Amino acid sequence: MEESRFLNRELSWLDFNERVMDLALDQAVPLLERVRFAAIASANLDEFFQVRVAALRDQIAAGVDETTPDGRTAVQQVEAIGERVSAFVHTQETLVREVLLPELTANGISILQWKELDQPTRDRMTEFYESRVHPVLTPLVVDPGHPFPYISNLALSVAATVADPATGERRFVRLKIPNVFPRLIAIGDGRFITSEELIAAHLHRLFLGMVVEDWATFRVTRKADLALEEDEADDLLQAVEVELRRRRFNRPVRLEVHRSVSEEILRLLVRELEIDPRNVTTHATFLDLTCLSQLTDLDRPDLKFRPWVPVTAGRINAAEEAERSLFDVVDDRALLLHHPYESFASSVEAFIAQAADDPSVQTIKMTLYRAGGDSPILRSLIRAAERGVQVAVLIEIKARFDEENNVVWARRLERAGVHVAYGMVGLKTHSKVVLVVRDDGERLRRYCHIGTGNYNSNTARVYEDIGYITSDDAIGDDVVQLFNHLTGFSRNNDYTTLLVAPEGLRPQLIDLIEREIECGAEGAITLKCNSLADPVMIDALYRAGQAGVKIDLIVRGISCIRPGLAGLSENIKARSILGRYLEHSRIYRFEHGGDDGGPLYLIGSADLMPRNLERRVEVLVPIQHPKHREWLDQVIAFDLSDEIMHWKQESDGTWQRAGGAGDAQYDLYQWASDRQRPR
Repeated sequence: MEESRFLNRELSWLDFNERVMDLALDQAVPLLERVRFAAIASANLDEFFQVRVAALRDQIAAGVDETTPDGRTAVQQVEAIGERVSAFVHTQETLVREVLLPELTANGISILQWKELDQPTRDRMTEFYESRVHPVLTPLVVDPGHPFPYISNLALSVAATVADPATGERRFVRLKIPNVFPRLIAIGDGRFITSEELIAAHLHRLFLGMVVEDWATFRVTRKADLALEEDEADDLLQAVEVELRRRRFNRPVRLEVHRSVSEEILRLLVRELEIDPRNVTTHATFLDLTCLSQLTDLDRPDLKFRPWVPVTAGRINAAEEAERSLFDVVDDRALLLHHPYESFASSVEAFIAQAADDPSVQTIKMTLYRAGGDSPILRSLIRAAERGVQVAVLIEIKARFDEENNVVWARRLERAGVHVAYGMVGLKTHSKVVLVVRDDGERLRRYCHIGTGNYNSNTARVYEDIGYITSDDAIGDDVVQLFNHLTGFSRNNDYTTLLVAPEGLRPQLIDLIEREIECGAEGAITLKCNSLADPVMIDALYRAGQAGVKIDLIVRGISCIRPGLAGLSENIKARSILGRYLEHSRIYRFEHGGDDGGPLYLIGSADLMPRNLERRVEVLVPIQHPKHREWLDQVIAFDLSDEIMHWKQESDGTWQRAGGAGDAQYDLYQWASDRQRPR
C-alpha cells in the first residue's frame, strides 16, 4: 500500500534530533561536548516548532486535508509530533538533571539555586543584581489600564502574581529576562546561577510593599517563516524588511512553562496568548536548554574534544613556498578541498582575497546564502568593488533565520558599489558558486568555486563540506550562463557540465539511476546527503534496488525511504553519521554514470528533497580528476566502514546504533593530515 513505501518527513526529523541527543547520552563523548549536544538538540527543536509545526498548524487552520506521501493528514502529524516531543523532552530533562548537571558538579562546574548559596555569596550576587540587573528590568502589570503585553518569540519571561496586603488586590505581572547579561551568571570558581533564579530572589525589590504570591518562568515560540508574496513585491529587499518586522507578531505555536506554574497563571497565559492547551509543554528543569552552550566556552580542555587543527592543502602550501598565487595552482590543475579538515581560510577565503587584490581580475560574482557576521569574504568583495572591480552578488535575503543579517550585508555591499541582486521570484538561491574573471595576458580566464557549504567563515570551522576550484572552460561557460540567468532575464538552461535545479536536476538524477538499473546487479549508487525526502527520487531508488543495484545511503538527517524491506528495498542500506562536525557535504556517486561508462562523481548544494529539486536554485558539479575521485572514494569508504560508530536505519524507520568504536571523522582528519602532498 502507498503508506508503506515512505516514512513521514517530520517524524524522521525527530528521529534525527534523537540521534543528536544520543550523543549527549554517550559516556565516550567528553562531558562539555555532551552538554553542547544537549543544547543543540534544544535549538533544533525550537526551529522545528517555528517552521515545521507552524506550517502544519497553518494547514489545519486553512482546512487543508491533503495527505503526505506516507498517508498522514496535518492533524495526524501534529498529534504524532506531540507524543514524540513529550517523550523527547522527558528524556532530555532527565539527562540534564540526573546525569549532566551532577557530572558537571563533580568536575567543578555547577549551576546553583539561590537557596544553595552561602550568605557572603548571596551578598555579592545581590550587589551584582543591584548594579547590573535591576536597572534594566521592566515589570509589566496586567490590569484595566494595562493590557496583556506582547511576548516576543523565544524570549524567557517570569510570570508572577503580586498582591497588595493593604487592599487585597491581586495582579498578574510579566517580566522579560533581558539578554543584555548572560543567562548563566558566573558566581566564581566554576559556579553559576541562572538569571531568572537571581531575579526571582529579588522580586521584592521590583514590587515594593507588595507580596509576591507565586512565580514561574514561561517561554513562547512563534511562527518564524516569512509570509511574503514575492510576485506582488516591487522591491524584494524592502518587502523582506517589512516582513521581518511583522514576523515579531506571528501567532504562538508553543508555550513552555515550568512545572511550578500555578493553575491560575497558566490559565491566564493560555487565554491571553490564545493558544490551544495541547500546545503547552511543562518542564521539570530550567527552560531553554540552549543556554547550556554557554558552559562549553569554559577553558576546560580536559572536558572537550582534543582540537583538530585544519591543515592547508598540500598544493596550496607548495604554492605559498614558491610565492605562486592560487590562480597559478588552479591553472595547473583544479583543487578539491575538504573542510574543516582542510583550512577554509587558506583556500576559499584566500582565493577570494587574492581575486579582490589582483589587478588582472576584472569581475567577481558570487551566490550568497548565509554570510555570517564579520565575513572576511564579504570584506574582500567590498575591497574589490572600491578599487573598481565589477562585483556582483546574488544574496538570498530569504534564507531562513539569516534574513536580517543578509539584509544588513546587502545594504553594505550596495553602498560599496557592489551590484546586488536578491534572488529569483518563487525560488531560493541555495547554490554555492563563485566566478572570477581574470585577464592572464593571453585571454580572459574563468575561475570557479563550486561547493557544498555556505561562504560563512564561522560554520566552515564546524561544518563538513567540500569545495572545488577550477578553471575548466566548460564549467566556466556554464557558470557564466548561470549568473546571467540569476541576475538577468534568460530562459536558456542548457548547461553542458553542471546539473542545475530546479529545471534539470531531478530528471538528470533519475536518468543516472535508470542507467544503473540497466546494469542490474553490476550497478551501484552511493548518495551522501543531509536529507532524502523526495518521493520521486525514493521511488526511483526502489526501482533500482529491485533491479539488483547496490545502493548505499549516508543521510545525516531526514530519511523517508524504507531500506531493507522485503520485496521492495532489500538492496538498499541507509546509515547516519553524527560527530563533532556537522556532516554537510553532498556526494553522489553513480558506478556507470560517466560518459565513458565509468563512475560519475557529483558534489554540490542540493539535497534530495522536493524543496531543493523544485523550489531552489541548486548546482552539482562533476569531479573528474583521478586524485580527486580517490579522495571522494576514501570519504565514502570511511563512512561505510563497519568499524565506525553510526546509526543504521531499519525498514520500519527506526534507527539503531551500530558499528564499532571507530570515528569516521577522526579517520578522515588523520588521512587528510597525512596527505600533505600535491594533488
